[in-house]
Amino acid sequence: MIVDYHMHLRNVREEVAHTVEAIELFLETAAERSVDEIGFSEHVYYFRQTRPVWTLPYQIERCVYDLDAYCGAVLEAKRRGLPVKLGLEVDFVGERQDELAGALADYPWDFLLGSAHWLDGLAVDQEPGLWATATVDEVWLRYVDALCELAASGHVDVLAHPDLAKIFSRRPGAEELAALHGRLADAAAESGVAVEISTAGLRKPVGEIYPDADLLRACLERDVPVTTASDAHTPDLVGHEFERALAYARTNGCETVTVFEGRVGRQEQLG
Repeated sequence: MIVDYHMHLRNVREEVAHTVEAIELFLETAAERSVDEIGFSEHVYYFRQTRPVWTLPYQIERCVYDLDAYCGAVLEAKRRGLPVKLGLEVDFVGERQDELAGALADYPWDFLLGSAHWLDGLAVDQEPGLWATATVDEVWLRYVDALCELAASGHVDVLAHPDLAKIFSRRPGAEELAALHGRLADAAAESGVAVEISTAGLRKPVGEIYPDADLLRACLERDVPVTTASDAHTPDLVGHEFERALAYARTNGCETVTVFEGRVGRQEQLG
């Protein structure tokens, strides 16, 4: 089984298009690349229904779409028998996490990705962002704290690009990094969330799959399940570099992939 559970519903020009017609374009690429099932996970800050949570101009200017229309398009594709799942990429918002979860509670999600892009209003994956005011060790510590808190919240099912903080190839020393990897793996295991193997990092400055092999192995040693993902923002990126990702997963000891339905995961043989 091959799944791609991280993509943002756009047309070929990377314009938001929450329609069945746009979904069909993603499925065409999935079929070409032998991806059996895809899951859409739009950014949570794109929707008017979550507007009270957001404070940053970057978020507010995007918070104009209708969550019902997005869900309706994916659910209609499912009704037609297309191999799609309904998800969302849910950002870490600290003390407002329960409030955000409440806004999402009435929708029939198959899975919810959890990610940490901003800490105290400063970006982890954009420059200068948090990097301008914090040391590398501080960025990583705060990032891992946030992701562990998000995992423990019960509001997400998968940790997306779980070592996103490596995006600019800045890492703590080996001993400190190993300890942080252990904390992340422990948090995932204790909360029962999966971790994402993502090829998105290959398109970022770091030029690597998320997560590092050491973090992936730490998770697998604790029986943390995995999903696979491209983080596609256009149809042509579905299943991007998945041959490489699947080989990477197997090399590091991963034999199964998690398939979600109704926020419940089951294990299928990988690829």
